[in-house]
Amino acid sequence: MMTDPILRTERLVLRPWRQEDLAPFAALNGDARVMVYFQAPLTEAQTSDVMARVMSDFERDGWGLFAVEVPGLWPFAGFVGLARPHFEARFTPCVEIGWRLTYEAQGRGFATEAARRVVRFAFEQLRLPELVSFTVPRNLPSRRVMEKLGMQLDGEFDHPAIPEGHPLRRHVLYRLRRSSTHG
Repeated sequence: MMTDPILRTERLVLRPWRQEDLAPFAALNGDARVMVYFQAPLTEAQTSDVMARVMSDFERDGWGLFAVEVPGLWPFAGFVGLARPHFEARFTPCVEIGWRLTYEAQGRGFATEAARRVVRFAFEQLRLPELVSFTVPRNLPSRRVMEKLGMQLDGEFDHPAIPEGHPLRRHVLYRLRRSSTHG
């Protein structure tokens, strides 16, 4: 295990979570505009459980979903980082790169900027062979981030954690393999 990393970009700080992130994280997860591609907004209790799991992942692995800070603007603007999906599918086990930003932080290039930094971290420092990302087909903003990262579409799958017949069950899968440019 490594010490908790702090990753920086031109405009952002990606860092481990703090207790004071819970209230803005709950607001983010409770915002129907942010959660439009999920089954439902999360309750405060669900958000607390997610945050505890994220912090536990950092404790165990030394990496995970990083809290995103926009210095001088927002001490917590969401998260971008790495996670191990907790379900079985044709592409698991794997490491997923994912993001969720506050509504106010969306559309500013923050997700792409932070995700590019996380990709470098995953491939150059963690030496992971591959990253995946997935979302519902109509989540075009996230799909654009995946494509800007150089990820390739690798088909569709039914998300096993979403009930059969639910309109958000079908997901697209993207992959990015470590290349010679990432060591």
